[in-house]
Amino acid sequence: MNTSKGRIYPVILSGGAGKRLWPLSRSLYPKQFHSIHTNKSLLQETITRFSNNNFSKPLIICNEEHRFIVAEQLEAINIKAEAIVLEPTGKNTAPAAAIASIIVSQVDPNAIALIIPSDHVITNLEAFQEAIKTGLPAAQDGFLVTFGINPTRAETGYGYIKKTYSVADREGCFHVEKFVEKPTASDANDFINDGDYFWNAGIFLFSIAKYMSELGKLCPDVSKACHLAVSNSISDLDFLRLDEKAFNSCPPISIDYAVMEKSTEVVTVPANLGWTDVGSWDALWQALEKDNNGNVTSGDAITKNTTNSLIYSQNKLVTAVGMKDTVIIATDDAVLVSDKASAQDVSLIVGELESAGRSEHITHAKVYRPWGWFQILETCDNFQLKVIHLKPNSKISLQRHQQRAEHWVVIKGTATVTRDDKIIELQENHSTYIPIGMVHRLENRTDNNLEIIEVQSGEYLGEDDIERFDDEYGRN
Repeated sequence: MNTSKGRIYPVILSGGAGKRLWPLSRSLYPKQFHSIHTNKSLLQETITRFSNNNFSKPLIICNEEHRFIVAEQLEAINIKAEAIVLEPTGKNTAPAAAIASIIVSQVDPNAIALIIPSDHVITNLEAFQEAIKTGLPAAQDGFLVTFGINPTRAETGYGYIKKTYSVADREGCFHVEKFVEKPTASDANDFINDGDYFWNAGIFLFSIAKYMSELGKLCPDVSKACHLAVSNSISDLDFLRLDEKAFNSCPPISIDYAVMEKSTEVVTVPANLGWTDVGSWDALWQALEKDNNGNVTSGDAITKNTTNSLIYSQNKLVTAVGMKDTVIIATDDAVLVSDKASAQDVSLIVGELESAGRSEHITHAKVYRPWGWFQILETCDNFQLKVIHLKPNSKISLQRHQQRAEHWVVIKGTATVTRDDKIIELQENHSTYIPIGMVHRLENRTDNNLEIIEVQSGEYLGEDDIERFDDEYGRN
């Protein structure tokens, strides 16, 4: 690829919650961090598409609560980011693209940004690289490039782009007549028959100078807030933390609404990328390989007389008899049963959980932390049972609780335990007691994993009953 007018910087948008993929996707561990299509997570798949010399290091925009998950998943595939930028709140894609453009401009003012979501599946990587190669000269000429996906069905869950005449001297690029939001079934059928409509993949290629120029004219309040958020940002460990007040003042708006639908300099590159927006269980069923009965199964699943269904089990046996066009999803703490045609409405269940003040839309039974994870096994009125897993050479914060006591039993590895002013070492099958008000810390000073059983007892067992005195992850 000719990058003489600026290198291509992949900007990975990793701020979504994936509500329509509940109960697998939760707000604290959404779909982009799960391995759905291959043995890599969707985020890792996205990042590895750019691990060659045609691209600069990626820049990741993510939710502040996901920062350690992002960092760990990058480390697992041995890729270092240009920056991991933390949004204090989600503001949609136009501000995220602006933040990335401002940051990259400080390194390379001539840079080309490739904006791409972290939660899509692209199976034809050769076609994807070719589409970028086709769109790059247009982006270098000052056009805002979108990528249109050749539709394979009358999909009502996607937005559409209508192309018009070709861009002069830029083969494979077409001017855009209009963008259409999620259409009715009748309109979607008309789009398929028309031949000039393409799915809007939400992937964009443009020079950062051009995007910021257009954003400044069309949405100056977004541009102003993002410049201020970056100029007042601070570095925190491996992260860039945006100024909260400035960023919160930014209106939430998508790239499409803010710029693409208003600008006169938008072009599209139609392509067959093997692309799927894994936005619903039905879309996932469409994307994955099926058996002879049209079923997609994952985990411990048995089917009889069942067709065209998706059955996913995290760790328990799930059986289906006489089902058709059905979605069955079983996690540690929730089960979803839905008709495939209603899969887009799963987010309504998330809304019900939120309104009821429940937690199943926020976190899984297994909760990931920068030091490892814990999994809740049982909860009753005055006690809770957990497994706690510490990675090698990791430790939790030095802390105390005012409303609960804890009993620890080592089941794997060697634990170093701080109890007020004393430090003890516990081998497998050894235990200790942490009374209410005791300052304590659990450490793994070895090169092996550590696991303990924790029994909490008290009138209140919430995670917010933690007073931290020292924390290497900056959560004091």
